[in-house]
Amino acid sequence: MKHIAVDQPQSLFQAAKATQVVHADDVLSADWTAANFIINGDAADVLARSPKGVFNMAVTSPPYFGQRDYEVEGQVGSEETPSLYIDRLVAVFRHVRTALRDDGTLWLNLGDKYRDGALLGMPWRVALALVDDGWTLRSDVIWHKPNAMPHSVKTRPTTDHEYLFMFSKSKEYYYDADAIREPHVTFSENSKMRGGRNHLGKRGGTPEAGKNGGNANLHNARWDQAFHPLGRNKRTVWSVPLGKFREAHFAVFPEKLIEPCVLAGSPRGGLVLDPFFGSGTSGLVALNNSRRFVGIDLNRDYCEMAQRRLIT
Repeated sequence: MKHIAVDQPQSLFQAAKATQVVHADDVLSADWTAANFIINGDAADVLARSPKGVFNMAVTSPPYFGQRDYEVEGQVGSEETPSLYIDRLVAVFRHVRTALRDDGTLWLNLGDKYRDGALLGMPWRVALALVDDGWTLRSDVIWHKPNAMPHSVKTRPTTDHEYLFMFSKSKEYYYDADAIREPHVTFSENSKMRGGRNHLGKRGGTPEAGKNGGNANLHNARWDQAFHPLGRNKRTVWSVPLGKFREAHFAVFPEKLIEPCVLAGSPRGGLVLDPFFGSGTSGLVALNNSRRFVGIDLNRDYCEMAQRRLIT
């Protein structure tokens, strides 16, 4: 679907210095064209009163089920049962879908939870519930955490991954594959192909006799020319260390995890939504990549912490 151009945002410095915390009651009076503000309020309530069809994408990591007390009444994650938690997230993301443009995408990070030694499977339970509610699931990404916290558990492997789901609102959606391509491995020192780099730039340099035998071009020409010049398509296992921020007493959304989502899911000048803004990493990534943002968080202290992070 063709993207409708918008005015380029302010410089990073100007946009960050202008970041304000807006009360939920004042959402309609906010400047949604300039954006770059944080709304203090419940995500579902705020989005129900916000403009529709304006965001290019949403990227977020809601509080996990039963994981942490964020010390605010009405917080997501404190529900008594997994079903109530799932129902609440479905309701929030129904409002997110309305707030997105027709070509918009949602990138959702969720971790799992053990109860009485049993893995609840919360990420996939939420993902499938969102599909039932009208979203289209486009990809599941494994976020591998190379610096995951050690665990003394002796009855199962230590968990060092979470899920990142990509959903679309419609059949036609914005996705810039070229913006997040990664280096080719086939002709690098990391190649697992027989002969490795010996095939690079050589006529007839296919991996082994008979492979792709029906494609004369791959055998008779240079095999490396069949590859995209900008790199290979982004894979679905992303190894990204946990994020840190000195004011946050919890692991924050890593910038390197969010950046591919923002680059692939929105054009320059696009508008990014995070309905569970937390420490504000998604806003920081948006500004660093010439996008605009709107963040929402129920906890006033977190809104002010994110504001300080963006303006310092």
